[in-house]
Amino acid sequence: MVNNKSVLVIFGGAAALFFITIACVVLFAAAAFVFPQIATVAVRSSVTENVAIESGIPSASLESLGVLEEEDLSGRPSIEPELFNDGSLEVLFDEVESGVVNIQVLVEQNGAIGQGAGSGFIISDEGYIITNNHVVDGATLVSVFFYDGTEVHADVIGTDADSDLAVLKVEELVEGAHSLPLGDSDNVDEGEWVIAIGNPFGNDNSMTVGIVSAIGRTIPTGVTAFSIPQAIQTDAAINPGNSGGPLLNLHGEVIGVNAQIATDGARANAGVGFAIPANIVRRVAPVLIEEGSYVWPWLGVEGGDVSLAIQEANSLVSQDGAYINNVAQGGPAELAGLRGSTEIREVNSIPVPIGGDIVIEADGKPVEFFSDLLVAVAFKEPGESIRLVVIRDGEPLSLTVELAPRP
Repeated sequence: MVNNKSVLVIFGGAAALFFITIACVVLFAAAAFVFPQIATVAVRSSVTENVAIESGIPSASLESLGVLEEEDLSGRPSIEPELFNDGSLEVLFDEVESGVVNIQVLVEQNGAIGQGAGSGFIISDEGYIITNNHVVDGATLVSVFFYDGTEVHADVIGTDADSDLAVLKVEELVEGAHSLPLGDSDNVDEGEWVIAIGNPFGNDNSMTVGIVSAIGRTIPTGVTAFSIPQAIQTDAAINPGNSGGPLLNLHGEVIGVNAQIATDGARANAGVGFAIPANIVRRVAPVLIEEGSYVWPWLGVEGGDVSLAIQEANSLVSQDGAYINNVAQGGPAELAGLRGSTEIREVNSIPVPIGGDIVIEADGKPVEFFSDLLVAVAFKEPGESIRLVVIRDGEPLSLTVELAPRP
């Protein structure tokens, strides 16, 4: 049985109803699929403050920790689409397969012991492995299967539910296994060819091919109130068991961590999969390795993009900016004087929030979408300040907010 729950979200007059399924699977005694968990909708106009990453400049680096050294990629295959029929994909698969692992876990739920399955990839020849947090969350035992079938025990070194990432550690790699290089997910473009490798439905070492369908998506974590921006959408088949595995470009670089699929309620791929950007791994993984957890900065707002309904109801000159709908009581935004919606007004029989601040600038950079604000926040550290320019009652207003750790 699939434990699905749909969520209806209405903001600025828009409604969306579909399923986001976490792409891992847990089997219990009756062989029932219970953990394709459902979270909120993945839309650009998120209604909650996102995990948000400044993906261009990480605060720490895997290279600085000696975990992931810069690699010379000149010898790696670079595949062009017209070469797909000459065996080049086979060459690429042979090159990267040994960097991908199958992950199996024992979990306890409601007194029952179940076996979960997911995927991961090696980021260090010292035995560090990246996977999704939801793959190992609640696990009492974690096993890693290498490309040659060898099974070893793994320790969970660190987890971060807000980015849905986890780092595992094995004592040593089997012969032939190696780390996979991280690409720059900021340079990913729509239409780019990609491959996904993982363990769908327990079928290890499976590869699928597709394209980048979209970039800059916002997806839920599934377990926290925050969301993950800048996700990569792909039509490469991602199914339960693919969670934590790599999404790679044709240079063999990891550009994302496969995590979720959007479906109509079924537990299989429908051509809409989502991967956590590789630059989030660059930011979070070093801290998980060193400290075991990651602390994100918190602004303390809920909001979304400026829709046409919000523009008209608030008499705005454009749809640029991040509309602030709610401000957390006692949070950094409230303390700095940011204002959320003051009332709800019906426009064409649709309730539309009015009176909230519209953020148009963050630290001197324009804010066109709500996700721009979230990225600007995440670039900061707790305790640092961010300078915002907002439109309030038709006039610009400058505010400085001291960010706090997420509650």
